[in-house]
Order: sequence, then C-alpha cells, then structure tokens
Amino acid sequence: MFAVIRTGGKQYRVAAEDVIRVEKVKGSPGEIVQFGEVLVVGGDNITLGQPTIAGASVAAEVLEQGRGPKIIAFKKRRRKNSRRKRGHRQEFTLIRVTEILTDGAQPTKTARPKREPKPTAAAPAGPVAEGSEAAEAKAPKGKVAAKPPAKAKAAKKPSKTPPRKADKPKSGGKGKKKG
Repeated sequence: MFAVIRTGGKQYRVAAEDVIRVEKVKGSPGEIVQFGEVLVVGGDNITLGQPTIAGASVAAEVLEQGRGPKIIAFKKRRRKNSRRKRGHRQEFTLIRVTEILTDGAQPTKTARPKREPKPTAAAPAGPVAEGSEAAEAKAPKGKVAAKPPAKAKAAKKPSKTPPRKADKPKSGGKGKKKG
C-alpha cells in the first residue's frame, strides 16, 4: 500500500517503513506526527482525492531534525564595487512512515524504543580466579617485544656547494651594455 502526501509545498510517494527527508516539521525525535493532506492512496484499488482524501492520513515517526548543506548566494554587479554574499542552510526533518490510515483511523503504532548501547567494559560477576583469567584472555595483547635500537647513522659530510657565478641581470635588460 502506498500514499502520496503533500507537506512543505512538495509531494512525496510513501509506503510503510519508508525513511524520507521532508521540509521542517514540528516534533522532537521519537514523536509520531500525522500528515493529513493525502492526495492518493493506492494498493489493490486506487483512491484519488479531489484534491485530498477525506479521513485519510499518514503517521510517521520523527527520526532527526537537521540542517542541509550550506548554500552560498553571491551577487555581484560589475564595475560598481558591489558584492553581497549570504549563506543559507535549509532545515529538514528525517521521518520514518509507520502506517497509512484511512477512514479517520488513529495511529496504532507508537514510537520505537531507542536501542541501548552495547556494554563495553562490563565484566560478569563471578569467582575472582575465573574472572581474572577471562579478562586476561579477552584483553587485547600489547606489543610482544620492543624494537631493537636503530644503528647509529654515520656522521654527515658537509655538502659541496657549486662555486657561485658572477651576478648577471636575469631579465637581460638594464645591464651594462657591451661595446
């Protein structure tokens, strides 16, 4: 099943579990937002709105509120010493479509629970002797042996510089004229 929704002056074709980037919508990450302007609902049979479908909506979960790349608007008028430089970053909302609703139904799904990060240094509680061996086995091994010291380099000989030539004008002009 799919739907075409309108938000932020643009139209998007969405299906369940789609992740899309839309113009900024109010809502913090994890909240469920509802889009009421549904233009088309499709699947086995297609329903077209005139201009929208009454009672249809799309529920989505806000994943992230962010800002796009910087756009630089540089304007210059020639020969008038007139320049203007402005930067702009468009705000967007990253959403995941949870479900497509028809006939005025309310969203049934709630926001997904956030994943907990994996424990990094949590050691299991157990006997001290077995726990220390397990910790030693799991711990990354350090360097096996240090490198032998490098051989002493021979004393550097002073470099020979070529004898200097007489100063000549490099451009070929403004020098002493012969003749």
